[in-house]
Amino acid sequence: MLNVQKVTFAYTKREVVKDVSFFANKGEYIAIIGESGCGKSTLLEIIYGLLHIDQGVVSWDGIKLLGPNHYLIPGEPFMKYLSQDFDLMPFTTVEENIGKFLPNRFPKKKRERTAELLEVVDMVPFAKTKVKNLSGGQKQRVALARVLAKEPELLLLDEPFSHIDNFRKNNLRRKLFSYLKSKNIGCLVATHDSTDALSFADKILVMKEGRLVSVDTPQNLYQNPKSKYVASFFGDVNEIKIPKLENKILLYPDEIKCVEKSAIKAVVKHSFFKEGLFLVEALYNKQTIFFNHSKALETSAEICLEFSTEAIQKRT
Repeated sequence: MLNVQKVTFAYTKREVVKDVSFFANKGEYIAIIGESGCGKSTLLEIIYGLLHIDQGVVSWDGIKLLGPNHYLIPGEPFMKYLSQDFDLMPFTTVEENIGKFLPNRFPKKKRERTAELLEVVDMVPFAKTKVKNLSGGQKQRVALARVLAKEPELLLLDEPFSHIDNFRKNNLRRKLFSYLKSKNIGCLVATHDSTDALSFADKILVMKEGRLVSVDTPQNLYQNPKSKYVASFFGDVNEIKIPKLENKILLYPDEIKCVEKSAIKAVVKHSFFKEGLFLVEALYNKQTIFFNHSKALETSAEICLEFSTEAIQKRT
């Protein structure tokens, strides 16, 4: 088990990670989300041993992990880290890059392992291609396969799909995270993409200005976000003042409906086509809100809305 306790780190006088604590069980996938500069990448670098901390402890199975002040070469044998700099060998082939750290004394096993990983990252047709001739997304897939070569117990990934087009991204995510689960490989992923977190993670850590502001399962975070900041990582969100309620309520676009009659009036500003539906922007009580609808609505039309009672009751 990975245990991070009260970790704080600063570049010069500016604290980037502040009093962060969490644990990850073996084989668990944890997504770390947050705005740019919130400390996600720095946290991964601390765990891997690239940065020295003066406050806090990082341990694995009860053994304290020491940073660069103690080891000339960072990292641990059970852990692999993939940064946004892929560190590939450009003048060798894809299969040579993947097999670089596999022992040559077992050539058959090396070939089989390389072939297996090529399949996982969907790079079989490019096995003989030199890395310098690949696109950014293809290089990222090769880098993913390479960190998996020795089958680590824990994998640290920093924006692992950032260069990969949407056409391949969804399939790759399914294959990769299914593979990790089948091998019981733990995974910490720093990401901006809510799909990485919502669809696959066992637990999500939400960071803001270096601190953990929320830790929960994807379902709980989505259904009961603690703040608009947390909810916004899962798409558009409305923070609405409901009559007779003291606090504002967070409602997602699918929790607001356009109906024939109601006391809630709004005026349509725009309609945006989005994944088979229209995201409608409207003005309600001098506030811009968003909701989903089956078709585009006429600009400036006055409409009636209905807010989800279940969502309101859940969040009050």
